[in-house]
Amino acid sequence: MQTNINKKSNKLEMLLWSIALPGFAHLIIGKYVKGILLIVLEILINVLGNFNHIIVLSFNGRIQEAIEQTDYQWLMFYPCLYFFAIWDAYREAGGGEKAYAYLPLAFSAYFVTVGLIFSSRISLFGYLIGPVWLPMMFLPIGLIVGTIIRWLVLKNYKDT
Repeated sequence: MQTNINKKSNKLEMLLWSIALPGFAHLIIGKYVKGILLIVLEILINVLGNFNHIIVLSFNGRIQEAIEQTDYQWLMFYPCLYFFAIWDAYREAGGGEKAYAYLPLAFSAYFVTVGLIFSSRISLFGYLIGPVWLPMMFLPIGLIVGTIIRWLVLKNYKDT
């Protein structure tokens, strides 16, 4: 019983460290090259996309300024890097053993990217949502679509 709890705790720990900063979990589990590469890519995309600045602006309700400060050409790489790092850290820690378990996170990356693409044009109740909040709003949609597609694929394989 204790071993099972430790395994679950380890997977959760890697998941949470990877959410905090892509690459951290890889360093913890001894995947130094991959961890350093993910951290360097995270910093590169973050700085060149101006991400920290637009987060601060968005949290302060200055959405139009955040949109103007966003370098979309760089920031569009971020969702795929981020969700890949989360998935890979979880997988390296022993998670994701079920068939097609990656689909919800892969579709999350797609939908967050689409949210970012339209973040300067989609408004809710007359208010622009912006490059931080709109992609975050698209995340649950990606998780749901990925889960449904995984369920359909598994159902299709069961029936054949």
